[in-house]
Amino acid sequence: MLKTSLVSLLAIASAAPAFAQDAAEGDADETIVVTASRSGAGVPADQLGASVTVIDAQALDQRQTRIVSDVLRDVPGVAVSRTGAISGPTQIRVRGSEGNHVLVLIDGIEVADPYLGEYDFGTLIADPAARIEVLRGQQSALYGSDAIGGVIHYITLSGAQAPGFSARAEGGSFGTVSAAARAAGVAGGVDYALSGSLYLTDGTPTARGGTRDVGSQSAGLSAKFDWSPTDAFALTGVLRYSHTDADSNNIDGNPASASFGLPIDSPGVHYRNTALYGLISAQLTALDGRWTSSLTGQFADTQREGFVADTVLDYGDRGRRYKGSLVSSLTLGDDGFAHKLTGAIDLERETFRNTTPGTGSPFDAFTGERRTENLGLVAQYELTAGAFAAGASVRHDDNDRFDDVTTWRVQGSYRLASGTRLRAAWGTGVKNPGYYELYGYSDGVYIGNPNLRPEKSQGWEAGIEQRFAGDRVTVGATYFDSTLRDEIYTSYPAPTFVATPSNRATLSKQHGVELFASARPIPQLRLDAAYTHLKARENGVEEVRRPGDIASLNATFFSRDERFSTTLTVRHNGRFTDVAFTDPSYVPVRVSMKPFTLVNLNVQYRVMTNVELFGRVENLFDADYEEVFGFATPGIGGFGGVRVTL
Repeated sequence: MLKTSLVSLLAIASAAPAFAQDAAEGDADETIVVTASRSGAGVPADQLGASVTVIDAQALDQRQTRIVSDVLRDVPGVAVSRTGAISGPTQIRVRGSEGNHVLVLIDGIEVADPYLGEYDFGTLIADPAARIEVLRGQQSALYGSDAIGGVIHYITLSGAQAPGFSARAEGGSFGTVSAAARAAGVAGGVDYALSGSLYLTDGTPTARGGTRDVGSQSAGLSAKFDWSPTDAFALTGVLRYSHTDADSNNIDGNPASASFGLPIDSPGVHYRNTALYGLISAQLTALDGRWTSSLTGQFADTQREGFVADTVLDYGDRGRRYKGSLVSSLTLGDDGFAHKLTGAIDLERETFRNTTPGTGSPFDAFTGERRTENLGLVAQYELTAGAFAAGASVRHDDNDRFDDVTTWRVQGSYRLASGTRLRAAWGTGVKNPGYYELYGYSDGVYIGNPNLRPEKSQGWEAGIEQRFAGDRVTVGATYFDSTLRDEIYTSYPAPTFVATPSNRATLSKQHGVELFASARPIPQLRLDAAYTHLKARENGVEEVRRPGDIASLNATFFSRDERFSTTLTVRHNGRFTDVAFTDPSYVPVRVSMKPFTLVNLNVQYRVMTNVELFGRVENLFDADYEEVFGFATPGIGGFGGVRVTL
């Protein structure tokens, strides 16, 4: 029953599907987006045909971000679904795509769990100094599988970008304790950055009417270095460790119960996610910096385990990814008219092992190792000609498990003398099935489908932005349209009701409008706003967990001496549809979820040069809401602490 409840929870989760532009939170002319090019040099945000949001370290700090998924609610086109409590399984959907249709990078490392085929944002707590790039639209021509909705890149700052030592400690509601420390700088030709974060909470009940607090313990450690013994050679290394141990509740599987299909208090039930990531890269520069070549190796080692009665293993899996990349980029021309040609070779191997205990049945979970290998060949062209910029990329993936696929993308941007910028992009994407969809088991029953085909997407976008008042105000709008083929879904056919993944024969379509505005009318005031209207339909039926309307507003006021600041954050989530398994027939029922608005208020005050006090109230008006059907969420909470810098 426990494993069946787990599968029900996973089925429910999988059914689910700062400022911006498009410029960045800050001055677009000064913002370089490294995710938008395989060259490694990055692209100015003001020259991209694609939609991109950059949330800088200052914005993360002003909004007192502790859980990274929270600040992603401020990005146009992004919907967040957290299963109840802090550190609960959290999915991100971009432009109506699925939760596993977004490629997630941390310091250049692919971090998706190979078993689930996606990254759980519930395990990512914020580092002391970082930035986030969100590149929207089909990006498989650069990165291959997963990048249908876009790419989210979480980047810790280098020692040169944020030198010195800092430490933070806070406490607050729900038995919450949080701490972080960072030491960074440049010494002896080595740029280094070491950081660690901790987030502990007793939590709140996640079962409707429940009394059991669902808490969690999350920790993260990061080490990053760059060594440049000469102007022509650089060596980069990244090592990151993540650990989350979080309580959870089972789904009531008793058809005779009034709470059938809903979370119920489940003492002793919890899960543990542990991951180790690493990267090492060597870069060689020639021809006065116009020709760069890099050789990179990276790995991701993830382990998931679920327990009952505190220590009894109920389910588990282990996934690993090894990836090597050779990238070479040549720039021709000058600042006024430049061509950049980039070629890349990606060789990747993913492995998976099921560690779920068996029951003696001949259909017990497969405990051997499955593996998939992929060779990706990338060609990218970038053109800059004054106010005009354009780019094109194509990628061919040779996969030993799925059919080979070629993806492509074209984009362009042009700025008029009036300060108006026009841009457009068109491309394709692909998502290979994850091991859970291919080989998943529960209670000795096979529920996977090794014959699944990859999902494929094609879409376009067109946008306009305008600057006013000496670039102190920027507004923009984007229209996007995407079509997904061979969408993977899960059915529960009678009489066994055993979950069966399949590819749909019908089309999934998404289109909508993204709006943003940013303003710095006076030096003491910063305003960032975003709004998204989305229509996502599968064969004409509304897709789940895609709110029709999402909006956010962040207003920060600084004192003239900048010793004091306060930030008001308002985040609105419109009405959306979810699925519920509350019918004893096991046939999923579609339910309408009410809209909600969350308001946070933050304050920071520097009492002396190196000491700062801060506090915040989350969910200021104690909104009662659910992001996933049946899972209760925290009410109003207050937090405060101190930060020391040296």
